[in-house]
Amino acid sequence: MTNVLASGVVAILISIFAGPRFVALLRRYKVGQRIRLEGPEGHQTKSGTPTMGGLMIVIATLVPYMIFSSYGARSLAVLGAMIGCGLIGFIDDYLSVIRRRSLGLRGRWKLVGQLIISIGICFIAVHQGISTRIFLPIADIHLELGLAWYVLVFLIVVGASNAVNLTDGLDGLAAGTSTIAMLAFTSMCVIGFQVGQRALSMPGIDSTTTGPGLFDLQRATTETLDLAILAAALLGACVGFLWFNSHPAEVFMGDTGSLALGGALAGFAIFTKTELLLPLIGGIFVAEAASVIIQVISFRRFGRRVFLMAPIHHHFEMKAWSETRIMFRFLIVASIFASIAFVLYYMRFNQYT
Repeated sequence: MTNVLASGVVAILISIFAGPRFVALLRRYKVGQRIRLEGPEGHQTKSGTPTMGGLMIVIATLVPYMIFSSYGARSLAVLGAMIGCGLIGFIDDYLSVIRRRSLGLRGRWKLVGQLIISIGICFIAVHQGISTRIFLPIADIHLELGLAWYVLVFLIVVGASNAVNLTDGLDGLAAGTSTIAMLAFTSMCVIGFQVGQRALSMPGIDSTTTGPGLFDLQRATTETLDLAILAAALLGACVGFLWFNSHPAEVFMGDTGSLALGGALAGFAIFTKTELLLPLIGGIFVAEAASVIIQVISFRRFGRRVFLMAPIHHHFEMKAWSETRIMFRFLIVASIFASIAFVLYYMRFNQYT
């Protein structure tokens, strides 16, 4: 447990103390954000603000993980998903900067990269004995998906990374909502670790006890602790990043950060077997993505817009809400959704594992 706390603290310190130099470096090389003309008018003043700040989140997460973890396969898979999606975002940001346009990597190439990441996650999941069934928390039943589960993994990776990317449109919004999501995952993993520790300390189990069942329990407990350490590190990195990303932002995370955070969320959901809780844990991300889908379908089918502008945070901007007001209200809603997900997980923990 000490390693979990230390991981989060170290990540925060790295972000806060390294942040000013990192932002200055981005300014020196003129790595500025390009703002789309069709966006809210007030956003044009943000053009040129340093971007690719997601690199700071990735580095601040990676360092404490390397120090405190045992490098379990499951946590490495989540870390790989984060870095892989972050690399896709980095290429997108880099192309936008050198082309001096807001458009970077083509969508189909992003999908190819996300497919490769999904295949890697599935490969590790198979070797780790991750079940292809999912738990329906309200119905209290398990549903065996078989091969369809691997399709679900791809959809989770694509959906989570793109949803966080859509949310990254206001100062501090994506980092703030990701902080809440990572707090939920950290808490869930800590619960899993504590339950495993209690099981290992039961009468009749000692250092001389052997057997496949015990080995699997010991491995799962260690793996869960590593997931908690990684989640805490990412939580701390997001908090530290908010120091510079809160309104008015000194730096943007860019696609480098938003896709990395989405990849991490997807990885945690898959390896904690909370696939169906992810829409609650990331409730704001779902709302942002859904608003875009609804807007596109409504406009193409009926020629009408449901929202003044999509994603939905722009809708509230058009209604003259300030960025700070939108962010804090969205964070409150995100906290409510994540709390519901945590309660469901806590009440039915044994059903998810």
